Amino acid sequence: MKNKVPQPAAVAGDMDWFVQARFGMFIHWGTYAAAARHEWVKHNEEIPDAEYEKYFRHFDPDLFCPQEWARMAREAGMKYMVITSKHHEGFCLWDTQYTDYKATNTPCGRDLLREVVDAFRAEGLRIGFYYSLIDWHHPDFTIDPVHPMRNHPDAARLNAGRDMTRYREYMRNQVRELLTNFGDIDIIWFDFSYPNAEHKGLKGKGREDWDSERLLALARELQPGIIVDNRLDLPPEMADIHTPEQFQPHGWVTVDGKPVYWETCQTFSGSWGYHRDEATWKSPDQLIQMLVNTVSCGGNLLMNVGPTARGAFDDRAVRALQTYAEWMGLHARSIYGCTQSVFEAPQDCRYTQHGNRVYLHVFAWPFRHLHLPGLAGKIEYAQLLHDASEIKVLEAPDDKPLPEWMKPGSVTLELPVIKPRVTVPVIELFLK
Repeated sequence: MKNKVPQPAAVAGDMDWFVQARFGMFIHWGTYAAAARHEWVKHNEEIPDAEYEKYFRHFDPDLFCPQEWARMAREAGMKYMVITSKHHEGFCLWDTQYTDYKATNTPCGRDLLREVVDAFRAEGLRIGFYYSLIDWHHPDFTIDPVHPMRNHPDAARLNAGRDMTRYREYMRNQVRELLTNFGDIDIIWFDFSYPNAEHKGLKGKGREDWDSERLLALARELQPGIIVDNRLDLPPEMADIHTPEQFQPHGWVTVDGKPVYWETCQTFSGSWGYHRDEATWKSPDQLIQMLVNTVSCGGNLLMNVGPTARGAFDDRAVRALQTYAEWMGLHARSIYGCTQSVFEAPQDCRYTQHGNRVYLHVFAWPFRHLHLPGLAGKIEYAQLLHDASEIKVLEAPDDKPLPEWMKPGSVTLELPVIKPRVTVPVIELFLK
């Protein structure tokens, strides 16, 4: 048994709904979906603006139906969404006043962000915006180690005419739009800082380049209670959530040895934006286990979808969302409002806990018996969560030798031989 569940220090953002929700949808969508080979394609292939412009000229998501996106998210058990209002390519999904590089000037001619916000809000999900600090299209954004023109022979000369002061003003104006014109916004993801990067004499960017303190103050002024991530290159205590990316923490995330609120962002496959030929799509077991593992360590899971350039979810993404829908439909109460348990889970299992209910998620189904250390004498009743069928709880007999299949100091669950027909079975333990 652990001493206690970690308690993060209070932050400026409203964390009450966040720790109740536990599961959200990330959406990466932009003109890079037309290239269909990673959202960093402009960087990876060092594509100049003139060549990259073809994706803007042909961006026409005629299958775009945000109501379908929102329905699938709700059915999957997701309680909030975060969408890329602008990613590193600089393309804006909304009808911003500050650039022509926006969805309303593509062939589709629609404010895509507003439609997404309205649809998800109608399904009862909370709304979050991702806003890229990086902008490879803006004429004042200086060429740096992650810029597509970083290897251009005249990079230093081209930077002479660029002015980050004007770019900072552009960012503030756009953030003001996003946090003023779309109603209540619950989360803003600023992404990302790289002050220590260096390439051929080009320097990375951090808090001074973004004027991060001013940007953070603006967000908090316009949307009191908004949750802000930790990618502005500010002291960690100024962020509300910390955001491990593309890996699974094995315990509560800490900063300087202190527990923090955290959210891991993950993908169905290896890319955030739509990638037609990417082949590392996760199995149903992996998808459910990632959600369980995250909550068992006290965090939230933000799972990403990258819509196609026609505005639809790839069929593999639809199947992944259906995996969550089927499992969450029966097991949601082992996720919502749950956190790390005070008990140590047995091998190949994870605990989540909500009050006096402990949820035992069994990743590898054992034969007949499962031994739970530290819970002897503490369980009033046990049942499989998906069908509320009883699981027998076997306590050590008084003043008698232990059966050879029991372990001293443990309580034993007597399991059916055949694994239940769910991706990850959950046993609900009611504590005395």
